[in-house]
Amino acid sequence: MNIYVIMKRTFDTEEKIAVENGKISDDGVEYIINPYDEYAIEEAIQLRDKHGGEITVVSIGDEETEKELRTALAMGCDKAVLINNEDVEDYDQVSTASILAKFFEDKEFDIILGGNVSVDNGTGQIAPRLADKLGIAHIATIVNLEVAEGKATAERDVEGDIEIIEASLPLLVTAQQGLNEPRYPSLPGIMKAKKKPLEVLELDDLDLDEDDVEGQTEVIDVFLPPKKEAGRILEGELEDQVKELVNSLRSEAKVI
Repeated sequence: MNIYVIMKRTFDTEEKIAVENGKISDDGVEYIINPYDEYAIEEAIQLRDKHGGEITVVSIGDEETEKELRTALAMGCDKAVLINNEDVEDYDQVSTASILAKFFEDKEFDIILGGNVSVDNGTGQIAPRLADKLGIAHIATIVNLEVAEGKATAERDVEGDIEIIEASLPLLVTAQQGLNEPRYPSLPGIMKAKKKPLEVLELDDLDLDEDDVEGQTEVIDVFLPPKKEAGRILEGELEDQVKELVNSLRSEAKVI
């Protein structure tokens, strides 16, 4: 089975977000594999171990992304590909989908896995855009996956219920929390990862230039949510508290 995983490098979820000059500052920030992509990597490893084959993990980013790709290799992936996007301005989800579609254009694959969303942008656009460009089926938010005889049966989370979908391969699926429990890289895995192939591609290698993948999204403003104010405890007789509460909801919160 030929398996690919699309992976993103994101801020560590423990990081405190800071905005400077209308942009999110990354000074001194620690990066990790997007947590939802870890579920995709784990599922790919389990599929490979069960059905045989090879796993290639693909990411778009700068040279620093090699660290997260090596982590994916240490977890158990076989090969990694980094597509350098440092020269692309106004980069957005359209850019990512366009680059990945060009990468997969001449590839043979049975299944592509990715995270349901990234924890930084959270748009969930990449997988459906990519599947549409490749002309293959896409199943989102899966919490269980079985593959046999050229078909996949997936259970997907639909806000408190489960939907079962069957689709033919090749297929693109995105992982939701609960699909599995991602493994930690072992020491032997980390040592082996240093010798596993990691290919770096430029846009020229994909017959693309910056204009081909220019983003189509305009960012108007970036700002942090307002700080929460301290709560207020109402005192006095119950009837007076109710009157004060209603007045506050009407004049201050303006919700009634």
